[in-house]
Amino acid sequence: MRRLLIATRNAGKVAELRELLSGTGWQLSPLPEGAPVYEETGATFADNARGKALFYAAHTGLPALADDSGLVVDALGGEPGVHSARYLDPDMPQPERNRALLERLRHVPGPDRTARFVCHLALALPDGRLVHETTGVCEGLIATEPRGQGGFGYDPIFFSPEAGRTFAQLSRAHKSALSHRGRAVRAMARFLRGWDPGEEA
Repeated sequence: MRRLLIATRNAGKVAELRELLSGTGWQLSPLPEGAPVYEETGATFADNARGKALFYAAHTGLPALADDSGLVVDALGGEPGVHSARYLDPDMPQPERNRALLERLRHVPGPDRTARFVCHLALALPDGRLVHETTGVCEGLIATEPRGQGGFGYDPIFFSPEAGRTFAQLSRAHKSALSHRGRAVRAMARFLRGWDPGEEA
């Protein structure tokens, strides 16, 4: 079976990607132990995803699939955006980061708490070529308090009007059906089912 590197250390992302990419005919490999850290310095989610995919494809010699994703809050001028994983303080535990974000929105009324999750995926070859890219977006609102025990990251404070719950209150399957990453990965899966890297040579 053909091998595809999943270029992330985020266990939650790895689990979602494995589930969504099952049935594509690819063996999904995690980052190897001791792999160098890629510094995300891009101005956009697309910049970071492309950089990661190219970096880890070159490092491992495998086709690499990388994502960059995050939360965009309108009332905060688009923050945390590409800094979602490091927002406010890189060493801050995520539950504290969520509470700090809620505090910044304390006086923002419900209708103005609009936000969206964005995910950009990039697929690269070891020779430095980008093969395919997809993007998924999920619109929602920032809740007034964390709700739910599932998911990861900002899921407890991201309310999906379509589901009527936060992402952390949804099953993994329900979340994947609605989420930014689910949409981007399903589009990438359609590409992967028909892609032959030998044709890129």
